[in-house]
Amino acid sequence: MWAIISLLVENKTGILFKVTHLFRSRNFNIDSISVGVTENPDYSRMTITTNSDEKRVVQIVKQLEKMIDTVEVRQLDEHKTVYRELCLFMINLSNANDSMEINKIANAYGGKVHDVKKESLMVELTATPHQIQAFEELIKPFGIIDIARTGVAALQRSGS
Repeated sequence: MWAIISLLVENKTGILFKVTHLFRSRNFNIDSISVGVTENPDYSRMTITTNSDEKRVVQIVKQLEKMIDTVEVRQLDEHKTVYRELCLFMINLSNANDSMEINKIANAYGGKVHDVKKESLMVELTATPHQIQAFEELIKPFGIIDIARTGVAALQRSGS
């Protein structure tokens, strides 16, 4: 089961270590993690994605709730949540036609093309992890030189 866990934490030194240590000590893998200061500089929002069975996800949420620096912990329902990840792809260009084809694919996914060189180009894509994976499968034949991903950022929809 893929899970999105949202934490509102006090913006203190060491909180990221405490949270990741809790995952490590419980033998949980973190698929992605993103952290940023909220509208109130005293707090940060962490968004963590993980794959595990429901019982283990509930267990980690309960453990996170017990942490002193944690203000709020929620497992988000992906159907009631807006979640996105930013990904940069450096893609090989064998010929000029590759550039046009990659541009078409990037446009279909709402991507932006940057840094076009004779031998490569870069695509910026902000999408769900599933959409990023689908885009990656389409461009693999061209040759992916490098990938950088930010991790998922998520907020639950109003009224959910």
